[in-house]
Amino acid sequence: MSWKEKAIKCLKDSLYPIPTELNEIDWKSGLSSKTERLAQHLCAFSNQEGGGFLVFGVNNDATMFSVTKEQADEIIRTLGNIALNNLSQSVQIQHKTTEYDGNALLFIYIPEQTEKPVYLRGKTIYDSYYRSAGQTVKMSKEAVKFMISASHGIFFESQIAMSELSVDEVLSLLDYKRFYERLDKNVPKSTDSIISMLAEYDFILQSEKLSITNLGAILLANDIRKFPHLKGKTVRILRYTGTNNQVLDKEYTFVNGYAAGFEDMVDYIMKNLPQQEIIKEALRKNKTEYPRRTIREFLANSLVHQDFSVTGNQVMVEIFTDRVVITNPGSPLNDVNRFIDLPPHSRNEDLAQSLLLLNICERRGSGVDRAIEALEEELLPPPKFTKGEFFTRVFIYGAQKLSAMSKQDKIRACYQHCCLLHENNKEMTNQSVRERFEIDKRNYSTASRIIGDTVAAGLIKVAIPENESRKLASYVPYYA
Repeated sequence: MSWKEKAIKCLKDSLYPIPTELNEIDWKSGLSSKTERLAQHLCAFSNQEGGGFLVFGVNNDATMFSVTKEQADEIIRTLGNIALNNLSQSVQIQHKTTEYDGNALLFIYIPEQTEKPVYLRGKTIYDSYYRSAGQTVKMSKEAVKFMISASHGIFFESQIAMSELSVDEVLSLLDYKRFYERLDKNVPKSTDSIISMLAEYDFILQSEKLSITNLGAILLANDIRKFPHLKGKTVRILRYTGTNNQVLDKEYTFVNGYAAGFEDMVDYIMKNLPQQEIIKEALRKNKTEYPRRTIREFLANSLVHQDFSVTGNQVMVEIFTDRVVITNPGSPLNDVNRFIDLPPHSRNEDLAQSLLLLNICERRGSGVDRAIEALEEELLPPPKFTKGEFFTRVFIYGAQKLSAMSKQDKIRACYQHCCLLHENNKEMTNQSVRERFEIDKRNYSTASRIIGDTVAAGLIKVAIPENESRKLASYVPYYA
């Protein structure tokens, strides 16, 4: 795909179905008079994976207008000069005027630079910028260090968490027994065999002395806090009394590695979820309304996809009487509307692969699908995904009657239901929507209204437009 084709695709993705700026593209209604701010945008896209685009002729409300030749010439000249003279290295930008929806738009392409981070000329390397949640923001010192390492092929997982260690010190710091348990293998009697296996999985490096990698520490540590620059990466779980965070009932922090402590984390969350009393065959028992599979998959996702360069934030699970909220550091790399169908784009590929090998994740890319399928099976409301500059958050809701669900909740549930069916090579119908919401078959019109609202929101479309019968219509997601 050429950069011009990619620019049009990014623009379409940002405008439809819900207009929102993406990390790859920034709408512009005009040329700012602030040279430094323009330099920051060029800096951010130069540091962006795959580069990015400024598109002139799109207002903040997503309406469009045609850019004149005089305006285009001024924009190209100004940005070209800034790209050559105001950044730490000269950046060659490209441009193209293209008609889109009847408007002449100017696209400026800023390619990703090999040597990163790019920063503002005349300042320090810590005056670097990047794109997060569709915004241009200043990088933290930690993020700058991460980018420098990554530009040299040294990613977070392979960096050293602690060095100059003896065999005994390594075995005291890492929960190697749980490691073998996750592999369903017996622990060898020979410490040399254990060390060799840990090295095989890149959890340690062997030389005259041993070193524990970030990957080894974050997955197998007996106590993450013993690794100074990882001590903020523990998992915090809070339970509140009521539906807000004013009264904290209980708080617990898991300090062990993610693989070593994962099942314990899930068990703890499940034990502390709201319980409902079930009466069956004259017997009473308590049961949580949240599926374990949902909690498990969303927790695993939050661990894998977090941004380790974000400081002052950690993976956090908040339990309220009506919902569970899981937050991880870092804005998502994929559009939140495409979590179900797009292959996962992880910042931490080695971490993701290790969790797969250690049987924390069943297969790559199936986590969100499995989590939502479990909610559908229990007829629970759809989860909601939100993002900020420095975080990603998923809301998991307790049982609600259809009449109590908001219009947006119903639209989101209908869209997610359609996505799941599409991933299984099926199409959504009025009947499948009635089954999803447990609507009586006589209330065909109720399902039709939900479908109609979701079509109007631009999230689904008729699978066969030529089919004029709404009763027999089937639907697919907007991206299909």
